[in-house]
Amino acid sequence: MPYITRPARQTDYRQFPSSTPIVIDNGSSTFRIGWAGESNPRISFRNLVQRPRHKSTGETVTIVGDADPTLMKYFDCTRSTLRSAFDSNVVYQFETMEYILDYGFERLGVDGYKVDHPVLITECALNPVQSRSKMAELLFETYGVPSVAFGVDAAFSYNYNQRLGICDKDGLAICAGFTTSHVMPFVAGEPVLESCCRTNVGGYHVTYYFKQLLSLKYPHHMNILSWEKAEELKREHCYLSQDYASEVQLFQTGDKTAEEKSILWQFPWVPPPVEAAPSAEEIARKAAIREKQGQRLRDMAAAKKSSKISELENELQGLEFLLQQLSGVEEADVPSFLSATGYVSKQEIESAIAKVTQSLRKAKGDQVELEEKAEPSNAEKYPLIDVPDSMLTQDQLKEKRRQLFLKTTSEGRQRAKQKRSEQELRREKKNQLDEEKRLENPELYLEQLNAKHKELSEKVEQRKRLKTNGSRPNGNQNQAGGVGRGERLNAAQKERMRLLTTAAFDRGKGEDTFGAREEDWQLYKLMSKGNDDDEDEQDEDEAELARITSRLQDIDPSFVAKMDAIPVQSATEVVPKFRPITKEDFQIVIGVERIRCPEILFQPSMVGIDQAGLDEMVGVSMRRLPTKGNGVEERITSSILMTGGSCLFPGMAERLEAGIRMIRPFQSPIRIVMASDPVLDAWRGASAYAAAPQFSVQTFTKEDYYEKGEDWLRKYQLRYSL
Repeated sequence: MPYITRPARQTDYRQFPSSTPIVIDNGSSTFRIGWAGESNPRISFRNLVQRPRHKSTGETVTIVGDADPTLMKYFDCTRSTLRSAFDSNVVYQFETMEYILDYGFERLGVDGYKVDHPVLITECALNPVQSRSKMAELLFETYGVPSVAFGVDAAFSYNYNQRLGICDKDGLAICAGFTTSHVMPFVAGEPVLESCCRTNVGGYHVTYYFKQLLSLKYPHHMNILSWEKAEELKREHCYLSQDYASEVQLFQTGDKTAEEKSILWQFPWVPPPVEAAPSAEEIARKAAIREKQGQRLRDMAAAKKSSKISELENELQGLEFLLQQLSGVEEADVPSFLSATGYVSKQEIESAIAKVTQSLRKAKGDQVELEEKAEPSNAEKYPLIDVPDSMLTQDQLKEKRRQLFLKTTSEGRQRAKQKRSEQELRREKKNQLDEEKRLENPELYLEQLNAKHKELSEKVEQRKRLKTNGSRPNGNQNQAGGVGRGERLNAAQKERMRLLTTAAFDRGKGEDTFGAREEDWQLYKLMSKGNDDDEDEQDEDEAELARITSRLQDIDPSFVAKMDAIPVQSATEVVPKFRPITKEDFQIVIGVERIRCPEILFQPSMVGIDQAGLDEMVGVSMRRLPTKGNGVEERITSSILMTGGSCLFPGMAERLEAGIRMIRPFQSPIRIVMASDPVLDAWRGASAYAAAPQFSVQTFTKEDYYEKGEDWLRKYQLRYSL
């Protein structure tokens, strides 16, 4: 199966004898593999698998660990997500685990699938027998491993630091891992597994919480805030507070101390290129290019005009020749002659000649003389209006109604036009008077204009509130909790509704004859919406408010209009330009997130996990000790070892000591030490353990597994103090 990114393949696999064990630290975050007796693993990679498809060939590839970003553009990862073999810290996806072991053994130098070396592999404390059994079957059946041993990573780390003299034989290991955290007591160098305590909170949850907080704070940087970037920021800037509540209060008040503790992080940013002002030569060159392009367009237009004139002249000559031929045709042969030409009559040919002549004059640029016709009178335009209906036929009656409609419409347009011109004159006159007042006393004029603007704004807003909340000035609604239609209508609208209801009741019982009588027209005018004085007044107020607002914007630079108090004047308003992107737009401030995220190791309830924190787990583990007395508890609390990648937060030891001291008796001895390397000590301890001569006694073979079964495997446990 193809892989994309590969650590260097080891070439000295055959140089190790078959009795040299292979040591595997199978962590939920990182997979490490190497040889027993060495100080560092040969191969390390993230314990993840992804299977995307190649965009061009469609081939499915297997990516184990980290992928090269420059190569990922050739693969479709939309339907392929990162998969882990772990659920918390227990292996349950053994198909994914097989991909990881394939890759690890292949990078170590194994040829084929046969591994002829004993294997020591780490697991979590109190690993379920089903997971241990499946792992043993995978190693025996798939890779042909001669013998296998399972050990707890925290126990190997404690044993390794004990040999270095950092901790004692009796002590406690606090292992804060990637997905889980363990507290494991040790007596005489051996772990007391029945007193072990676990919580499902680790570095993964801290990173995820940190990423979510920053994404909510800076939603426009969600693409930049990747998992790897959040992990990097967490390791560099997060720390554990000794008094979380008081320090959070500092960040809430935003005093100087909080500003000093906040970190300003700059994302990668490339300033946009600044366009230099063009030189005189460049301007001249562009002007010459534009002139050349313009000349080309003018030549094309002239050629097109010449072609059109030529076509029209040819068409005019053809029509004149046709008319000349028609004059020599006898009257009886005219229909047959015209049927061959496509025209119906001589008048149609003459009309076509007139149209072509006019088009030709227009194309040549000649002034087309239009005969000015006197505006006909109403009697000439509408001759049937004054004629009685009894003297007209049915067709003439229809024509009379049409002429009446046209006359009414034309008069309405004339009245509206005259009204607009009068309003424009009044507006200009009012502006002239306002300008004279402003020149006489600018301060008094501005004060009066602001007062008028305030009065109209309040009036318009009050009308909007009444329209929204009903006729009640305090905005209370009806008993049912909503606003009925009747409460939103003013007096004129209510009167119109009453008239409509009355007309419907009076005329709805028989034939609909509304409009046949003269009084119906008066009722129609009363019901007309155009006669609503309140609405006319509302329109006038809004127009005056818009005029005053525009006037204030012109003469008062400090005036700022409320956008919701004035009507929208035009759909083509100037949209404000967005400011250019600057370096500050790619900066984030990490403040309370520095302490809030690692705090979940001590308060998992902050992320919805109802479990104990690290300090509380120590008390639970101490209460579970099967043997108490003879100073065992004091010796254990005097040698507390912190291991695991999540123990690297600054302030972890002090915070643990403060929390443990609160649950232990007064003046109990408490000593907390850090492992020599919290990340690699588990593998180094397993490497040193596998290099011991007595290691072969702790392993079991394939025959032992199938002979003794799962019940024996459930009780299987290494002896760590060889």
